[in-house]
Amino acid sequence: MKKRQAIFLPLACAYILLFVFASCVNRGRSVFFPDNGVVFDTLAVGKVFHLENDSLKPSCNLNLQFIFPSKSAGMNLADLQQIFVTSVLGLAFDSLAPPVAVDAYIANYINNYKLDASIYRENISDLDEEERVEAYLYLADDDDLDKPKIFYSYYEMLSDSIVYNSRDVLSFQVRQSNRKDNSAAYDSYRNFVVNLKTGTLLTENDIFVPGYDIVLRKIFIASLLEQNDVKTVNDLDDLGYFGIEEITPNKNFLVTDKGIVYTFNKGEYSAYQLKSPVIFIPYDLITAILKENTVVRKIAEI
Repeated sequence: MKKRQAIFLPLACAYILLFVFASCVNRGRSVFFPDNGVVFDTLAVGKVFHLENDSLKPSCNLNLQFIFPSKSAGMNLADLQQIFVTSVLGLAFDSLAPPVAVDAYIANYINNYKLDASIYRENISDLDEEERVEAYLYLADDDDLDKPKIFYSYYEMLSDSIVYNSRDVLSFQVRQSNRKDNSAAYDSYRNFVVNLKTGTLLTENDIFVPGYDIVLRKIFIASLLEQNDVKTVNDLDDLGYFGIEEITPNKNFLVTDKGIVYTFNKGEYSAYQLKSPVIFIPYDLITAILKENTVVRKIAEI
Protein backbone atom coordinates (compact mmCIF):
# COMPACT_ATOMS: atom_id res chain seq x y z
CA MET A 1 0.00 0.00 0.00
CA LYS A 2 2.83 2.39 0.83
CA LYS A 3 4.53 1.63 -2.48
CA ARG A 4 1.36 2.51 -4.39
CA GLN A 5 1.13 5.83 -2.53
CA ALA A 6 4.76 6.56 -3.32
CA ILE A 7 4.10 6.05 -7.02
CA PHE A 8 0.77 7.87 -6.98
CA LEU A 9 1.98 11.11 -5.37
CA PRO A 10 4.66 11.98 -7.98
CA LEU A 11 2.24 11.17 -10.81
CA ALA A 12 -0.45 13.28 -9.21
CA CYS A 13 1.94 16.20 -8.88
CA ALA A 14 3.00 15.80 -12.50
CA TYR A 15 -0.61 15.86 -13.70
CA ILE A 16 -1.34 18.93 -11.55
CA LEU A 17 1.68 20.78 -12.95
CA LEU A 18 0.69 19.81 -16.49
CA PHE A 19 -2.85 21.04 -15.88
CA VAL A 20 -1.63 24.35 -14.47
CA PHE A 21 0.78 24.83 -17.41
CA ALA A 22 -1.91 24.01 -19.95
CA SER A 23 -4.31 26.37 -18.21
CA CYS A 24 -1.75 29.16 -18.36
CA VAL A 25 -1.10 28.54 -22.05
CA ASN A 26 -4.80 28.49 -22.90
CA ARG A 27 -5.42 31.60 -20.85
CA GLY A 28 -2.61 33.38 -22.66
CA ARG A 29 -4.01 32.43 -26.04
CA SER A 30 -7.44 33.69 -25.12
CA VAL A 31 -5.96 37.11 -24.30
CA PHE A 32 -3.47 37.49 -27.14
CA PHE A 33 -3.37 35.85 -30.58
CA PRO A 34 0.01 36.10 -32.32
CA ASP A 35 -1.91 36.25 -35.61
CA ASN A 36 -4.93 38.14 -34.21
CA GLY A 37 -7.00 35.01 -34.72
CA VAL A 38 -7.53 35.96 -38.38
CA VAL A 39 -7.47 33.27 -41.08
CA PHE A 40 -7.09 34.20 -44.75
CA ASP A 41 -8.21 32.73 -48.04
CA THR A 42 -7.13 33.58 -51.59
CA LEU A 43 -9.04 34.02 -54.84
CA ALA A 44 -6.81 33.98 -57.94
CA VAL A 45 -8.35 34.80 -61.31
CA GLY A 46 -6.95 35.28 -64.80
CA LYS A 47 -9.42 36.70 -67.31
CA VAL A 48 -9.00 37.59 -71.00
CA PHE A 49 -11.73 39.13 -73.12
CA HIS A 50 -11.28 39.79 -76.85
CA LEU A 51 -13.35 42.33 -78.71
CA GLU A 52 -16.19 40.66 -80.58
CA ASN A 53 -14.97 37.38 -79.05
CA ASP A 54 -12.32 37.21 -81.77
CA SER A 55 -8.95 35.99 -80.49
CA LEU A 56 -7.19 37.94 -83.25
CA LYS A 57 -8.53 41.25 -81.98
CA PRO A 58 -7.36 43.37 -79.05
CA SER A 59 -8.34 42.32 -75.56
CA CYS A 60 -8.51 43.30 -71.93
CA ASN A 61 -6.41 41.15 -69.62
CA LEU A 62 -6.93 40.96 -65.88
CA ASN A 63 -4.83 39.06 -63.35
CA LEU A 64 -6.29 39.32 -59.87
CA GLN A 65 -5.11 37.75 -56.62
CA PHE A 66 -7.30 38.68 -53.68
CA ILE A 67 -6.26 37.68 -50.16
CA PHE A 68 -9.14 38.21 -47.75
CA PRO A 69 -10.08 37.17 -44.18
CA SER A 70 -12.20 34.02 -43.99
CA LYS A 71 -12.27 33.71 -40.18
CA SER A 72 -11.89 36.22 -37.37
CA ALA A 73 -11.66 35.47 -33.67
CA GLY A 74 -12.12 39.09 -32.64
CA MET A 75 -13.43 41.69 -35.07
CA ASN A 76 -16.72 40.95 -36.82
CA LEU A 77 -15.84 38.96 -39.95
CA ALA A 78 -18.34 40.69 -42.26
CA ASP A 79 -17.00 44.11 -41.27
CA LEU A 80 -13.40 43.02 -41.76
CA GLN A 81 -14.20 41.54 -45.16
CA GLN A 82 -15.91 44.76 -46.16
CA ILE A 83 -12.73 46.71 -45.39
CA PHE A 84 -10.74 44.36 -47.62
CA VAL A 85 -13.27 44.40 -50.47
CA THR A 86 -13.49 48.19 -50.43
CA SER A 87 -9.72 48.67 -50.15
CA VAL A 88 -8.76 46.20 -52.88
CA LEU A 89 -11.69 46.23 -55.31
CA GLY A 90 -13.33 49.58 -54.64
CA LEU A 91 -16.22 51.26 -52.89
CA ALA A 92 -18.69 50.16 -55.58
CA PHE A 93 -18.43 46.56 -54.30
CA ASP A 94 -18.50 47.20 -50.53
CA SER A 95 -21.83 45.44 -49.96
CA LEU A 96 -20.72 42.19 -51.59
CA ALA A 97 -19.03 39.12 -50.12
CA PRO A 98 -15.47 38.58 -51.44
CA PRO A 99 -16.23 35.90 -54.10
CA VAL A 100 -19.24 37.84 -55.41
CA ALA A 101 -17.27 41.10 -55.34
CA VAL A 102 -14.49 39.53 -57.44
CA ASP A 103 -16.99 38.36 -60.06
CA ALA A 104 -18.56 41.82 -60.12
CA TYR A 105 -15.15 43.48 -60.46
CA ILE A 106 -14.29 41.27 -63.45
CA ALA A 107 -17.62 42.00 -65.15
CA ASN A 108 -17.17 45.73 -64.54
CA TYR A 109 -13.61 45.63 -65.93
CA ILE A 110 -14.79 43.99 -69.15
CA ASN A 111 -17.79 46.31 -69.53
CA ASN A 112 -15.57 49.37 -69.10
CA TYR A 113 -13.22 48.03 -71.77
CA LYS A 114 -16.12 47.49 -74.17
CA LEU A 115 -17.35 51.02 -73.50
CA ASP A 116 -13.91 52.53 -74.08
CA ALA A 117 -13.59 50.59 -77.34
CA SER A 118 -17.01 51.77 -78.47
CA ILE A 119 -16.26 55.43 -77.70
CA TYR A 120 -12.88 55.08 -79.42
CA ARG A 121 -14.48 53.76 -82.61
CA GLU A 122 -17.05 56.55 -82.60
CA ASN A 123 -14.47 59.29 -82.27
CA ILE A 124 -11.46 57.97 -84.19
CA SER A 125 -12.88 59.04 -87.54
CA ASP A 126 -12.43 62.67 -86.44
CA LEU A 127 -8.67 62.24 -85.97
CA ASP A 128 -6.03 62.72 -88.62
CA GLU A 129 -3.41 60.07 -89.38
CA GLU A 130 -0.81 61.38 -86.93
CA GLU A 131 -3.32 61.53 -84.11
CA ARG A 132 -4.42 57.98 -84.84
CA VAL A 133 -0.85 56.73 -84.53
CA GLU A 134 -0.43 58.56 -81.23
CA ALA A 135 -3.61 56.86 -80.01
CA TYR A 136 -2.12 53.40 -80.74
CA LEU A 137 -4.42 52.79 -83.69
CA TYR A 138 -3.65 49.61 -85.57
CA LEU A 139 -4.70 49.35 -89.22
CA ALA A 140 -4.64 46.36 -91.54
CA ASP A 141 -2.85 48.56 -94.09
CA ASP A 142 -0.95 51.64 -92.91
CA ASP A 143 -1.56 53.34 -96.25
CA ASP A 144 -5.30 52.85 -96.19
CA LEU A 145 -7.03 54.86 -93.46
CA ASP A 146 -10.42 53.56 -94.55
CA LYS A 147 -9.65 50.09 -93.22
CA PRO A 148 -11.49 48.93 -90.05
CA LYS A 149 -10.33 50.85 -87.03
CA ILE A 150 -9.16 48.66 -84.16
CA PHE A 151 -8.90 49.50 -80.48
CA TYR A 152 -5.88 48.59 -78.30
CA SER A 153 -5.42 46.12 -75.47
CA TYR A 154 -5.63 46.74 -71.73
CA TYR A 155 -3.61 44.93 -69.05
CA GLU A 156 -4.20 45.04 -65.31
CA MET A 157 -2.64 43.23 -62.36
CA LEU A 158 -4.29 43.63 -58.96
CA SER A 159 -3.20 41.97 -55.72
CA ASP A 160 -2.92 42.48 -52.00
CA SER A 161 -0.49 41.18 -49.39
CA ILE A 162 -0.50 40.95 -45.60
CA VAL A 163 2.39 42.92 -44.11
CA TYR A 164 1.74 42.68 -40.37
CA ASN A 165 -0.86 40.76 -38.37
CA SER A 166 -0.39 40.87 -34.61
CA ARG A 167 -1.31 42.72 -31.39
CA ASP A 168 -4.70 43.92 -32.65
CA VAL A 169 -3.16 45.50 -35.76
CA LEU A 170 -3.54 44.22 -39.31
CA SER A 171 -1.55 45.95 -42.08
CA PHE A 172 -1.96 45.12 -45.74
CA GLN A 173 -0.87 46.57 -49.06
CA VAL A 174 -2.70 46.69 -52.40
CA ARG A 175 -0.67 46.79 -55.60
CA GLN A 176 -2.23 47.71 -58.93
CA SER A 177 -0.49 47.82 -62.30
CA ASN A 178 -2.11 49.09 -65.51
CA ARG A 179 -0.87 49.51 -69.05
CA LYS A 180 -2.16 49.75 -72.61
CA ASP A 181 -0.47 47.66 -75.31
CA ASN A 182 3.28 48.27 -75.24
CA SER A 183 3.15 51.46 -73.19
CA ALA A 184 4.92 51.62 -69.82
CA ALA A 185 2.96 50.21 -66.91
CA TYR A 186 1.77 52.47 -64.12
CA ASP A 187 2.16 50.84 -60.71
CA SER A 188 0.43 52.13 -57.60
CA TYR A 189 0.57 51.04 -53.97
CA ARG A 190 -2.19 51.60 -51.42
CA ASN A 191 -1.52 50.87 -47.76
CA PHE A 192 -4.10 50.13 -45.06
CA VAL A 193 -3.92 49.49 -41.32
CA VAL A 194 -6.87 48.02 -39.41
CA ASN A 195 -7.32 48.53 -35.69
CA LEU A 196 -9.02 45.24 -34.85
CA LYS A 197 -10.10 46.57 -31.45
CA THR A 198 -12.22 49.34 -32.94
CA GLY A 199 -12.90 47.72 -36.31
CA THR A 200 -11.73 50.81 -38.17
CA LEU A 201 -8.83 51.88 -40.37
CA LEU A 202 -6.07 53.71 -38.52
CA THR A 203 -5.34 57.29 -39.54
CA GLU A 204 -2.28 59.42 -38.87
CA ASN A 205 -4.27 61.43 -36.34
CA ASP A 206 -4.95 58.18 -34.44
CA ILE A 207 -1.23 57.52 -34.13
CA PHE A 208 0.57 60.85 -33.87
CA VAL A 209 0.36 63.95 -31.70
CA PRO A 210 -0.27 67.37 -33.35
CA GLY A 211 2.73 68.71 -35.25
CA TYR A 212 3.80 65.25 -36.43
CA ASP A 213 3.94 66.39 -40.06
CA ILE A 214 6.89 68.70 -39.38
CA VAL A 215 8.87 65.93 -37.69
CA LEU A 216 8.07 63.40 -40.41
CA ARG A 217 9.05 65.85 -43.17
CA LYS A 218 12.59 66.03 -41.78
CA ILE A 219 12.74 62.23 -41.58
CA PHE A 220 11.43 61.85 -45.15
CA ILE A 221 14.04 64.22 -46.55
CA ALA A 222 16.90 62.62 -44.62
CA SER A 223 15.82 59.16 -45.76
CA LEU A 224 15.58 60.15 -49.44
CA LEU A 225 19.00 61.77 -49.30
CA GLU A 226 20.48 58.61 -47.81
CA GLN A 227 18.66 56.27 -50.21
CA ASN A 228 19.93 58.18 -53.23
CA ASP A 229 23.41 58.79 -51.80
CA VAL A 230 23.22 62.57 -52.27
CA LYS A 231 23.71 65.52 -49.93
CA THR A 232 21.14 68.18 -50.86
CA VAL A 233 17.54 68.55 -51.96
CA ASN A 234 18.83 70.11 -55.18
CA ASP A 235 20.63 66.84 -55.87
CA LEU A 236 17.30 65.05 -55.51
CA ASP A 237 15.75 67.50 -57.98
CA ASP A 238 18.44 66.58 -60.49
CA LEU A 239 17.52 62.90 -60.10
CA GLY A 240 13.83 63.48 -60.89
CA TYR A 241 12.31 64.33 -57.51
CA PHE A 242 10.30 67.50 -56.99
CA GLY A 243 8.71 69.43 -54.13
CA ILE A 244 10.75 67.51 -51.57
CA GLU A 245 11.18 70.53 -49.30
CA GLU A 246 7.39 70.57 -48.85
CA ILE A 247 6.88 66.80 -48.63
CA THR A 248 4.13 65.86 -46.18
CA PRO A 249 2.69 62.60 -44.81
CA ASN A 250 0.30 61.23 -47.44
CA LYS A 251 -1.78 58.83 -45.30
CA ASN A 252 -0.30 55.93 -47.28
CA PHE A 253 1.44 54.08 -44.45
CA LEU A 254 1.90 50.62 -42.95
CA VAL A 255 2.45 49.63 -39.33
CA THR A 256 4.95 46.84 -38.65
CA ASP A 257 6.66 45.42 -35.59
CA LYS A 258 9.80 47.50 -36.24
CA GLY A 259 8.37 50.82 -37.39
CA ILE A 260 6.11 52.65 -39.81
CA VAL A 261 6.51 52.47 -43.59
CA TYR A 262 5.40 55.25 -45.94
CA THR A 263 4.93 54.74 -49.68
CA PHE A 264 4.87 57.66 -52.13
CA ASN A 265 3.52 56.67 -55.51
CA LYS A 266 4.95 57.81 -58.81
CA GLY A 267 3.98 61.36 -59.62
CA GLU A 268 3.61 62.47 -55.99
CA TYR A 269 7.14 63.72 -55.40
CA SER A 270 9.05 61.93 -58.13
CA ALA A 271 8.96 61.45 -61.88
CA TYR A 272 7.16 58.42 -63.30
CA GLN A 273 10.47 56.98 -64.46
CA LEU A 274 11.62 56.54 -60.85
CA LYS A 275 10.56 53.78 -58.50
CA SER A 276 7.93 54.63 -55.92
CA PRO A 277 9.81 56.02 -52.90
CA VAL A 278 9.45 53.83 -49.81
CA ILE A 279 10.51 55.25 -46.44
CA PHE A 280 10.91 53.09 -43.33
CA ILE A 281 10.81 54.92 -39.99
CA PRO A 282 12.00 52.98 -36.91
CA TYR A 283 9.94 53.56 -33.80
CA ASP A 284 12.90 54.95 -31.87
CA LEU A 285 12.94 57.96 -34.23
CA ILE A 286 9.32 58.88 -33.59
CA THR A 287 8.69 57.93 -29.97
CA ALA A 288 8.17 61.59 -29.07
CA ILE A 289 5.29 62.01 -31.53
CA LEU A 290 3.46 58.72 -30.90
CA LYS A 291 0.25 59.10 -28.93
CA GLU A 292 0.06 57.35 -25.57
CA ASN A 293 -2.15 54.29 -24.99
CA THR A 294 -2.65 53.42 -28.65
CA VAL A 295 -2.20 50.06 -30.36
CA VAL A 296 0.81 51.43 -32.26
CA ARG A 297 2.44 52.86 -29.14
CA LYS A 298 2.12 49.45 -27.47
CA ILE A 299 3.84 47.80 -30.44
CA ALA A 300 6.62 50.40 -30.34
CA GLU A 301 7.26 49.73 -26.64
CA ILE A 302 7.77 45.98 -27.03
